[in-house]
Amino acid sequence: MRRLPEPPLALIVFIVGLSILGAEIAAARLLAPYFGASTIVWANTIGIVLVALSVGYWYGGRLADRNPTREGLYRIVLISGILLAVVPFVADPFLGFAVDALDSISAGAFAGSLLGVTALIAIPIFVSGAVAPYALRLAVADVSETGTVSGRLYAISTVGSLLGTFSSALVLIPLIGTRRTFVVYGLLLVLLAVWGLARSRLLLVPAAVAILLALPLGAVKGQTDEGSRVIFEVDTEHQYARVVEDFDGTRSLELNEGQAVHSVRRPGTFLTGNIWDEYMIVPFAAQDRPPRQIAILGNAAGTTARAYGHYFPQTRIDGVEIDGELTEIGRRYFDMRAPGLTTYTDDARPFLRRSSKRYDAIFVDAYRQPYIPFYLATREFFELARDRLAPGGVVVVNAGHPENSDELEQVLGATMAAVFPTVVRDPSEAVNTLLLGTMGEASAQRLRAAAPTLPEDLRPLALAAAARVAPRLRGGRVYTDDVAPVEWLIDTSILQVAADGER
Repeated sequence: MRRLPEPPLALIVFIVGLSILGAEIAAARLLAPYFGASTIVWANTIGIVLVALSVGYWYGGRLADRNPTREGLYRIVLISGILLAVVPFVADPFLGFAVDALDSISAGAFAGSLLGVTALIAIPIFVSGAVAPYALRLAVADVSETGTVSGRLYAISTVGSLLGTFSSALVLIPLIGTRRTFVVYGLLLVLLAVWGLARSRLLLVPAAVAILLALPLGAVKGQTDEGSRVIFEVDTEHQYARVVEDFDGTRSLELNEGQAVHSVRRPGTFLTGNIWDEYMIVPFAAQDRPPRQIAILGNAAGTTARAYGHYFPQTRIDGVEIDGELTEIGRRYFDMRAPGLTTYTDDARPFLRRSSKRYDAIFVDAYRQPYIPFYLATREFFELARDRLAPGGVVVVNAGHPENSDELEQVLGATMAAVFPTVVRDPSEAVNTLLLGTMGEASAQRLRAAAPTLPEDLRPLALAAAARVAPRLRGGRVYTDDVAPVEWLIDTSILQVAADGER
């Protein structure tokens, strides 16, 4: 015999709406460590969710007409909750396969694994979608009230969805992590269903789901190269981040899918043997003295700032990083310190717009690999950067790109050339080219002449860079704030490189 009243239909659609949108946000975060957090990944996630909901609405309506009972509704909610809670655990094998696909740059495997993971999300969303039409069928007692009842239920469901979006993004993911966020939403649905079914033996189900909250999660991405280990990982407000330490003590900061390293600290040296060393060198292609004031847009864990503090201690450094937790990681694991360093937690372009300073150098290294934010690759952005330069100042952009692919570099070079009369390139690595723009002159000859005046460690690097520095590549479209298809361009390049590699 029932002791508690049945849960109101309004509460059911509210909790289900909350769980659907909360799971959608968590799904994007579940994918980010492996596929990144680009617009493409978000579009894929949203598209899968919408398709799953549409099919769920259709099927739920059919079920409701066949068996319009409260018990049938509660069973749907119960199944939905269980499926949602186990998603992150069942997804692990697919995510492991995704890593292998990314490492081999296999376009077919990449697409297949991505669809496989999103399909895992789609199954509980499909079941959840069946709840709304089922609840509506039960709520309508009089056909003349159909409009009023359906409007009220959909409004309540939408409010739940709104709360699910914010609770997931602002509360649960930052506090308990992505995987436990799935479990929390699943547990809510299971508890609601058990309340409705009012069967004591079903209490074992929410107890089992609750146990998932207590399971140790371990590393989100435990795979590392042989001889390396993960010493720290975190889901920040913006992304997944981890610190990997090699057998020789070298530390690397990886974000999201980990296909690129965003900061490095090698024991006993301030150099990295990588792209960050070039920021110490390239400005001398246009300047005769060390920069007095620089801005690093995309400071990450502070590799460039740390090196500037050592080699040019008089330089004042504004390190701008949108993700404040990366700054803390830099201080804790990457020895991020410099006499003139000031860090800012801010988005690069708004920071630059509000700034009244005049910089001798502005470094743009704000990648969310492999994409550069489109609004940092437009003519309007470079006009803003130009207006924040001191006389003779330079803007240096890290143009990361797939190997043997020049399209992004050409576009960035053309867009910078629409603002700066001088644009030169330093193709320092197969997948990284530094582009320098200035209102004055810049040349390999000036860099070569400046080499003897630099700290001893930097002289051979300067001479090597002088041998590479050349005018920008011709071609490319000028991007604007209105039209800047950066992700489309990069996705096309990646697919082309993958296709060439499989031939």
